[in-house]
Amino acid sequence: SQYSLDDVMQSVQAIPTANLAMALLYAAGSYVLLTFFDWAGVLYVGGRLAYPKIALASFLALSIGQSVGLAGLSSGAIRYRYYAHWGLDAEAVAKIVLLSGVTVGLGLAVLGGVVLILNPADTAAVLRLSETMVVAVGIGLLLASLVYVVLAATVRAPLKIWKWTFGMPTWRIAVMQIVVGTINFALVSACLREVMAASADVSYLKAATAFVLANVAILITHAPGGLGVLEVTVRHVMGDQASIGALVAFRVIYFLIPLAIGLPVSLITEAVFRARKGGNESPASNGSAA
Repeated sequence: SQYSLDDVMQSVQAIPTANLAMALLYAAGSYVLLTFFDWAGVLYVGGRLAYPKIALASFLALSIGQSVGLAGLSSGAIRYRYYAHWGLDAEAVAKIVLLSGVTVGLGLAVLGGVVLILNPADTAAVLRLSETMVVAVGIGLLLASLVYVVLAATVRAPLKIWKWTFGMPTWRIAVMQIVVGTINFALVSACLREVMAASADVSYLKAATAFVLANVAILITHAPGGLGVLEVTVRHVMGDQASIGALVAFRVIYFLIPLAIGLPVSLITEAVFRARKGGNESPASNGSAA
């Protein structure tokens, strides 16, 4: 309400093409890393799926789910549609979604731990805590991630929930989760920093701090695509360094462009699934009739 459409467009147009291109590159890198969230999950359940299939399911689930909101449920439903078609049962899909969620938490924890330790001032100002407390929280997050790897290497007894059992992943999968999760969020932070750097001298650490705090707020609110929550949190942390054009450009690049790609691709793949199913059923039908 504070800006006219002309204000927004002028602010977006002020971002140099080179910055927009780098932001697009970082966003693309993030979505590539997100496919390895699912890959780790498929390895965890012992599935035998080719990487292109995993990448397709991951991209469609997240490009749509992150904008729809309640990503765990919405992306989980899309994942189930694809993985069930390729032979995985509901329990396996639930475990893949669960492990992907854990990877999200680990990535945020490690990146958050690093930025809280290296840049405690911004977080302390936002949360009204002492810098010592912020650093302590950052150390705690890194230690918690380390404990996860240790448990993955030592604990083999499964955890039973209702009819399903969940065991710790292997330590190799746990390390993969931390590496791909952290690099993914580091790339998204770089995307955010790139669109803001055009109008202000923004440090990467400050942009990463804003992004981590915004993601925590998004996880708490479950707002669709973090709409409004991300912008308000980043603006609160960055102040005038986060122009309206930068925030709009980031949402378009990281959320709307993938959504615009994911929706038609999902419709095309659904049509292919139905065509193949119809083709497989027709010979049987003809045989029954004969």
